[in-house]
Amino acid sequence: MTSRDMHYLQLLSNSFPTIAAASTEIINLEAIMNLPKGTEHFLADLHGESAAFQHVLKNASGNIRRKVSELFKGDIRESERRELCTLIYYPEEKLELIKAAEEDIDDWYHITIHRLVAVCRDVSSKYTRSKVRKSLPEEFAYIIEELLHERTDDNDKAAYVSVIVDTIISTGRADDFICALCNVIQRLAIDQLHILGDIYDRGSGAHIILDTLRQYHSWDIQWGNHDILWMGAAAGNDACICNVLRLSLRYANLATIEEAYGINLVPLATFAMETYNDDPCTEFMPKLLKGNVMDEKYQRLTAQMHKAISVIQFKIEAQIFKRRPEWQMTDRCLLENIDFERGVCVIDGKDYEMRSCHFPTVYNAESKTTSFDLTAEEKALMDRLHHSFRVSEKLRKHIKMLLSHGCMYTVCNQNLLYHASIPLNSDGSLKEVQLYNGERYSGKDLLHRIGMMVRAAFTTDTEPDLKAFAKDYFLYLWCGKDSPLFDKSKMATFERYFLTDKTTFKEEKGYYFQLRDNEEVCDRILDSFGVTGQNRHIINGHVPVHVAKGENPIKANGKLMVIDGGFSEAYHSETGIAGYTLVYHSRGFQLVQHEPFMSAQDAIQRGIDIKSTTQLVELSAHRMRVADTDKGTELRAQVEDLRQLLYAYRHGILKEKK
Repeated sequence: MTSRDMHYLQLLSNSFPTIAAASTEIINLEAIMNLPKGTEHFLADLHGESAAFQHVLKNASGNIRRKVSELFKGDIRESERRELCTLIYYPEEKLELIKAAEEDIDDWYHITIHRLVAVCRDVSSKYTRSKVRKSLPEEFAYIIEELLHERTDDNDKAAYVSVIVDTIISTGRADDFICALCNVIQRLAIDQLHILGDIYDRGSGAHIILDTLRQYHSWDIQWGNHDILWMGAAAGNDACICNVLRLSLRYANLATIEEAYGINLVPLATFAMETYNDDPCTEFMPKLLKGNVMDEKYQRLTAQMHKAISVIQFKIEAQIFKRRPEWQMTDRCLLENIDFERGVCVIDGKDYEMRSCHFPTVYNAESKTTSFDLTAEEKALMDRLHHSFRVSEKLRKHIKMLLSHGCMYTVCNQNLLYHASIPLNSDGSLKEVQLYNGERYSGKDLLHRIGMMVRAAFTTDTEPDLKAFAKDYFLYLWCGKDSPLFDKSKMATFERYFLTDKTTFKEEKGYYFQLRDNEEVCDRILDSFGVTGQNRHIINGHVPVHVAKGENPIKANGKLMVIDGGFSEAYHSETGIAGYTLVYHSRGFQLVQHEPFMSAQDAIQRGIDIKSTTQLVELSAHRMRVADTDKGTELRAQVEDLRQLLYAYRHGILKEKK
């Protein structure tokens, strides 16, 4: 035994000072490893759809409804089962409706508490008592624990259980107790939540999603391109700030910007009205999603703001592209390709007709001169916007959450999770991509280094040149050809706004998206990340699966699962559904396909749940235990260490601390 081993065992003996203590812990850990594997939920591309996201968490992707049906089928009517589910999802709101309509509320309390205890007992059955105990609210922990482990069909304990419930009601705590039980059921139905990127943009509730996650028991995130864009904005990248504002204006979604993060858009509105007062800004009219009503005057102002920030964006992006020639993106400085007198944009020697050539901050029609620098007014505006993003306390807290809970990829229980892609060569081999100072990386090393680069932008002791590069690099991650979060030939934002020829809109996808249905390619990626085992998978999102056109989210003979089903309303017509949840429980994988969520109010008042269809993806040959997971590997190592400690005690190498 080495001195290092002895030092470790001495430290371990502080926690387990006797043979009895070490033996008890071994028994405990061995027992835990034989419990069923906890349920993991995978979601991708939430895009601000906070109401649907919260409902999916509350109903555990239909898992709670399934358990209620299994427990009470044949005992209570379907309408009662639906009412019970709604109560579990929205206890406070549903209780108010029930109390207003129920004639014998005490009888209802008795029946409902016993039913909720049965559901809670079922969802807690795969966990240790210790873990369940830690999930219980302090004020009701003892009572809930007693009810979970005692039954009314035990003649010796029937009166004991009955009195507990009677006393909860007679002391006026029934409502609070029911709410506590419902929250425990929601908490225990999902053991681990994985979000495969893109919380931000399009929908209006990204900040609500992050506030929800702040209170959530266990979650991680693999950053998406839209998350990186907001992180770049928070880090002070002005091109990212412009893109964030442009997307918010495009979808008329300013709630997150103004109300959640306190970004003052009055200076932008003032500048836009003055600069584009005589411009119809037709191509910049906002895309109004369902329920978003906007009068004509406000639509026009939004379009003007949209155009103003877009032009500034193109100018700032060009500055960064020229500052970083190694990115090979100077061909995207398309403002400089406009022939204002002929009304065309010249790309690769070919003329393309412009929809509009009204660029008062770029081209002076009287002097026929152009300038691609920010005007004094644009610079002053950007200084104010930059300051607003940098001092927003809530934005800073949310970005800190993304940094502490996330990275570019995660390997968990033989599953490789990332948002979009792994850059590949045409033959399917891993492509080397240049980062800082000419260093080149591929596969796992690439994503790891990018994660370090992102963090360098927020670290105070980062060397100045590296920090400046890291801050610029957010833009490359957003729209760079070899970015694992983009992986396309170009981002055709300018072309879509200004050119009439739709062939210029095409964004050629990288080789990953062309080859991801190839099992050999997926195996090569998994090998590079050190993912082993017979049932290993890649799980990602980013590109919506066109279910309506027959596209299958399961690819490469089951090795790859693409779970972007279009949570965002903006994608519903494109995908034909309203998102996926991938569920990985002790019996295997299930893909849950969701239809659009109407509203929490409909769910509460009418018991309308999200309609979901479950597809079996992969069933395990045996029911998986904790021993089959990463946690099991960790526990086995702990058991081995404890056995070494027992050996040391029993052979006199260490003395017990009586």
